Amino acid sequence: MLIVLGIIVVIVLVLICMSLRIVPQTQISIVERLGKFHAEWGAGVHLKAPLIDAVVNRVSLKEQVLDFPPQGVITKDNVAMHIDSVVYMKVTDAKLFTYGVENPLAGVENLCATTLRNIIGTMDLDTTLSGRDQINSQLEAELDAATDKWGIKINRVEVKTIQPPQDILDVMSKQMRAERERRQTVLEAEAHKEGAVKRAEGDKAAKVLAAEAERDAQIALAEGKARSIELVYEAEAQGLERLNQAQPSNQILRMKSIEAMKDIANGNSTKVFIPSSIMDSVGDNIGNMSIMAEAFDLKNQQEINRKPKKVNLDVTAPHVKPTNSEVSKEVSKKQVLQKEEIKENFDNMDFKY
Repeated sequence: MLIVLGIIVVIVLVLICMSLRIVPQTQISIVERLGKFHAEWGAGVHLKAPLIDAVVNRVSLKEQVLDFPPQGVITKDNVAMHIDSVVYMKVTDAKLFTYGVENPLAGVENLCATTLRNIIGTMDLDTTLSGRDQINSQLEAELDAATDKWGIKINRVEVKTIQPPQDILDVMSKQMRAERERRQTVLEAEAHKEGAVKRAEGDKAAKVLAAEAERDAQIALAEGKARSIELVYEAEAQGLERLNQAQPSNQILRMKSIEAMKDIANGNSTKVFIPSSIMDSVGDNIGNMSIMAEAFDLKNQQEINRKPKKVNLDVTAPHVKPTNSEVSKEVSKKQVLQKEEIKENFDNMDFKY
């Protein structure tokens, strides 16, 4: 009896051990009883009824990354290419995930491929290459709406690579090279333009500075010259003032005039201009003309000296004593001859007054 009781206890313990189930964190176990959905076991220890309960599926609640192989698509302008995409998904309802679709991951892959072909079919090549964000957002919205009934949440969709045909790649490479050459040409032209502008501005500034320096130099020279003239005139004014204070006589002034005329005539000129005031003073005493002629010392004086002079011979006998009247007549004759000779000498000279 004890043996039978012991066997029954052992069998019960074995069945209990076989009925214990431990569900790890971030997982949900789907339990069926007699072939029907019974419960969803979360993380922890659970006991199932032997022989009638069965764990049919264990669903992970972690976010899953589905990297699908490249899908062949055709753009709106009939360019065939391959696009590789990545889908980030998470199971939100384990029951729908288990009973909603057979092989949900394959369903997501096929749905992603068909949706991607539909999206790319409405876009041309340039838009496809430059509109990755648009493709990602549109693909994510359509996949999320289609997988809600499967208990799946599409968090994000990313297009990894877009592989156009080789001939398209060659054309794109040439286009890129031409665009870069164009940019290089534009940049070189702009650099040359900026350099020319800078050089022109530098030349302009240099010319302006040179002109300002020349202007300042001319102003300084003019100021110096004006100052020197002012000092000369001040000195002359002071000299005249001192001369006026000295009150020179007419004889001194006449001598100064003669000395000035001597300095004027001391040269190679054949014409001399004599002020009328000097001629007036000289005309009062014509006998002084000999003094002025001697003072001029001109070249014409040499020619005048070469001419034969009139000789007045006194034929009066030495034993005859001349009277006073005769002496006066001889003196007057000599004076007349001297006046005529001086007049002739001055006529030979070219004076202007």
